Amino acid sequence: MKLRRLTEVGADDLFRAVEESRDHLRPWSPWLTNGYTMADAEGYLRVAAEGWENGTLFPHAIMVDDEIAGLVAANRKGPDLVEIGYWVHAAHVRQGLATAATAALVEFSFGLDGVRRVQIWHDEANVASSGVPRRLGFTEIDRRTPPRETPIGNRVGVDVVWELRR
Repeated sequence: MKLRRLTEVGADDLFRAVEESRDHLRPWSPWLTNGYTMADAEGYLRVAAEGWENGTLFPHAIMVDDEIAGLVAANRKGPDLVEIGYWVHAAHVRQGLATAATAALVEFSFGLDGVRRVQIWHDEANVASSGVPRRLGFTEIDRRTPPRETPIGNRVGVDVVWELRR
């Protein structure tokens, strides 16, 4: 596994990875509620480029054998806070990719000026996502209702918030 800055991959590769994992991701991903198009992939790559440019969003493709096996992103939420999110391609689940990629982005995030806290948020029902912060030594600091996003699919509507401090 290696990480590649998302701006270095093509929209067609991103679209294909999401499309191949659509059924796997849909229960947890509000951004898939209305489908996913090539225009969505192109739009996210523009957002990624802008985020890198202004220092607020740092998405990376998780690469296995030169194919996108998922995404992991560090999103600057404040002067001392970064939130990390991730998803893994359906063909690559349970291989430790989310944990390894997130570990790399935790280190990346703490290297950003002023960052002292890294958080991971996920829906309470998403047990697979909860394993990543557990394995990386995060502490659960909150459960929030109502959630930030409308519950869809398998979501129960309780955000679990994990944090790691340095």
